Amino acid sequence: MSSNKGILAKGVVLNGKYTVTFFIKKGANAETYRVKDTDGKIYFLKLFNPAQSHHSAFDANGNLLEIEFLKKIQHENLVSYKDSGEVIVESKKFLYLVLNFIAGETLAERMLREPISTVYDIRQTLSGVLNGLQYLHSLSEPIIHNEITPQNIMLDLSGNTPQSKIIDFGYARSFLQSSKTYNSKGLNLNFIASECITAGIYSPQSDLFSVGAVMYQMLFGVPPWNVSITDYEKQMSGNAMMIEKLLKQREKPLLFPNISTKIADFDASILNIIEKSLHPDSEKRFRSATEFLQSLNGEMKTDDTVKTAENNPPKGKIPSKTRGNGFADIAGMQPLKEQLKNDVIDLINDPEGAKMYNIAMPNGMLLYGPPGCGKTFFAEKFAEETNFNYKYINPGELASIYIHGTQEKIQTLFNEARKNAPFIICLDEVSSIFPKREHAREHQVGEVDEFLTQLNNCGKDGVFVIATTNFPQNIDKAVLRAGRLEIKIYVPPPDNAARKALFEMYLKEIPTDFGIDYEKLSTLTENYMSSDIRSIVDTVARNCRKDRTRITMEKLETRINLQKPSVSLDDIKKHEKIRDEMMGIEPEIRKIGFQFGNNEN
Repeated sequence: MSSNKGILAKGVVLNGKYTVTFFIKKGANAETYRVKDTDGKIYFLKLFNPAQSHHSAFDANGNLLEIEFLKKIQHENLVSYKDSGEVIVESKKFLYLVLNFIAGETLAERMLREPISTVYDIRQTLSGVLNGLQYLHSLSEPIIHNEITPQNIMLDLSGNTPQSKIIDFGYARSFLQSSKTYNSKGLNLNFIASECITAGIYSPQSDLFSVGAVMYQMLFGVPPWNVSITDYEKQMSGNAMMIEKLLKQREKPLLFPNISTKIADFDASILNIIEKSLHPDSEKRFRSATEFLQSLNGEMKTDDTVKTAENNPPKGKIPSKTRGNGFADIAGMQPLKEQLKNDVIDLINDPEGAKMYNIAMPNGMLLYGPPGCGKTFFAEKFAEETNFNYKYINPGELASIYIHGTQEKIQTLFNEARKNAPFIICLDEVSSIFPKREHAREHQVGEVDEFLTQLNNCGKDGVFVIATTNFPQNIDKAVLRAGRLEIKIYVPPPDNAARKALFEMYLKEIPTDFGIDYEKLSTLTENYMSSDIRSIVDTVARNCRKDRTRITMEKLETRINLQKPSVSLDDIKKHEKIRDEMMGIEPEIRKIGFQFGNNEN
């Protein structure tokens, strides 16, 4: 806790609601206090001086982005919004943000109190961070946090096990916001990706770089390529000297001091994960927070991932048996699997029959629905089932700081896909890449036009596009017309049978006790997403691994009671309404596409 005094004195009451109990710290963007409401409940309060805030901290309507973001987002691994407003202090207007109190300590405080001694602690801490980032990056308008550091990871100690929560959204920005607005003043640059520092380009991959830097510090006690400057140097040059030193240091190979004797369960694979996350080329880092998490949990070999990232795109056919089991890895969804086998896979495997009946492979498919239902996972397993070449693309990989740069990337992507056909392109969160042109920025209009040009008749060239989104209503209508993303599939939360199958699949090769009641587990998790069920099993498994005990029904039930669904029932109903509206667009598409309903999972 800082010893400095804040603007607000102890005992001051803001707007008749919140009484200041004590000052916590002064940051680059705000002061933080602990306050109590009229009922005596404790909260955090952040006080902002708009006159001193960087212009990039505000949206087009003059609203503070940190407040606007936190009003809209809700996730168990993110700090949560309570209230906000304006207050006059000494004839000056200030903005305040009230956040729900987290009983615990920051990761920085945790490491200062006691060094990290197990890889298990690293996995447990960073799993929550990565889950929170995946949620932010998967929003219809993705949010990049831009300041993942040990100081901004809070460990909530109110439960049985510490739960990581990302705090401080002072530097968070929309992924669609202009890179010209990037502000690095006040940031700890040791945790910031080089492309942010040199070009102001931020993306999901730059957030993942920061997670890798945190992971490195958890292991070795200092950030990677650690650089510091004296107060005098900072006063004389601002960030310039720090940037110069840091970029020069990053030209050197990443060093890994020997710590195997200090970390009880040390595994060299953890170093591969760090190396990949800190790759200087953002396209060779993890493609998403989910992929990072899968590697961290041992579900994906990082060596294999590196090879895939360097093949741009992969050459030659990739046998599905070397990458997974295709549709066999997906619980339920049998009608959807059969539909795609008939509409796409069989057409490729029977070219003579397709030619005889003048049937061409569809150009593309849209998978839409609530977050966490497995849309991207299904796309990957579809590619394994087909044995086609496959490339996953997230919004950050198509972004460019150059005029027409994204259009050129789209053209190059499709040209390479045609050369290596049959080929599946998976475009994740497509609503943020190709928004409605009437609401898009000028450069985005050209990008939508280029995508439409490439999408036309790409099926005839053996290229199939799978697009995923949580918000199909934000996609340009021309992208959704027949002949483009003509198969439209709503992927809902798993139904009772699918939830049971998910638990059976995830627990199949884990030490479990007798008496696991899969029917009851399915009943207890109504309205839970596929990712929620995976998270429940993973959390229990991590806890059991520590003392080598078996997973029991009681432990699973306890975790379910603690972990609420990541998507609220109200949000599910909103997505169902979107589904109904989508089914009303161009009714003839129903003859082509398969509408995947709630009870058919």
